[in-house]
Amino acid sequence: MTQSDDTPDAGLAFAQHDHSHCAEDVLARAETLARERGARLTPVRRRTLEILLESHQALGAYDVLDRLAADGFGNQPPVAYRALEFLAELGLVHRIRRLNAFAACMHPGQAHQPAFLICRACKMVAEAAGETVRAALDRAAHEAGFRIERSNIEALGLCTACQERGA
Repeated sequence: MTQSDDTPDAGLAFAQHDHSHCAEDVLARAETLARERGARLTPVRRRTLEILLESHQALGAYDVLDRLAADGFGNQPPVAYRALEFLAELGLVHRIRRLNAFAACMHPGQAHQPAFLICRACKMVAEAAGETVRAALDRAAHEAGFRIERSNIEALGLCTACQERGA
């Protein structure tokens, strides 16, 4: 269930799948990307990414910090914030502004413009291809004489499972 050989289908986040394979694949690509860019996935950075890869849910910095502290990495907020900032700068995590949270990038090392599909009931987040949405936004901005420097495309709704539960 993929869009191409190396681009996971956004619907995968909301469907039953071998999540351990999904997470292991992204972690392996993240390690390769870090190495190629001369960056290091220190133990705390790696563990932070692993925590975000445990599910397709976005987590707030304090949720990540609680997990890091339980794993012996300290309980001071800069521990989590520095790791998340590093991972975001490297393109390994995305900030989900609607939730004030972070989600692991499912396409590390690939040029892409994600659009985030956020289930308002279960808080699952799927990273969908957002290139066509961004292109439409760029055209509208151009027509208005505006140049977009940064955008974050997020859509709030209900995943299939929550729709079936009547959430």
